[in-house]
Amino acid sequence: MPLPRLIPLFPLPNVVLFPRVLLPLHIFEPRYREMVKDVAAGDELIGMILLRGAESSDGSRTDLYSVGCAGRMIRRVDLPDGRSNILLQGVREFVPREQYFDRPYRVGAVDWLPAPDKELHLDEARKRCLVERIRGFVGDKQEGLRILNDPTVDDEMLVNLFAFALDVPVAEKQSLLEIPDLLARAERLIEILEFHALERECSPALEQAKFRVQ
Repeated sequence: MPLPRLIPLFPLPNVVLFPRVLLPLHIFEPRYREMVKDVAAGDELIGMILLRGAESSDGSRTDLYSVGCAGRMIRRVDLPDGRSNILLQGVREFVPREQYFDRPYRVGAVDWLPAPDKELHLDEARKRCLVERIRGFVGDKQEGLRILNDPTVDDEMLVNLFAFALDVPVAEKQSLLEIPDLLARAERLIEILEFHALERECSPALEQAKFRVQ
């Protein structure tokens, strides 16, 4: 089934969704309550996209980043006061070309990025390096990394899940989303994790140097 040209946009300043990844959201603003009702009656797609700054009251004067990721609403729990909890599953990256503001929430005319090549896989050395960098970044909290040993988790899911879930700056996550090629995205994720590992190593020395100067 082809993806639609028009989708509702849900801009947030701190969330970058990736294909196949699950994202829970609490919906409380009236305009987004209406959006959820509308998408539930349609194709259930919501275009998640990162804000460059704080959103204005009508959502019309805020810059968006150049690439977002649509998620399909696979679960919805309505609360008695009109709010709801929803669960999105990332579907595909998109580029917003035009925005429309004739509804309480904004709608985008989007171009969809190509679907990933299902035959494309990380080579053994690159995958081993990525897994090692993830383990090193997480440190002592290894209990949440059992998925790294799960043979049913394919390479696309591995890269996208940790690009989404690791505690790195949101701008770095956005830079990963804007890389359409799985191999290049994996390489960039490795570079980001290596940078933060080096940053951690240097931090104690820098703090000591500051103390000596003072």
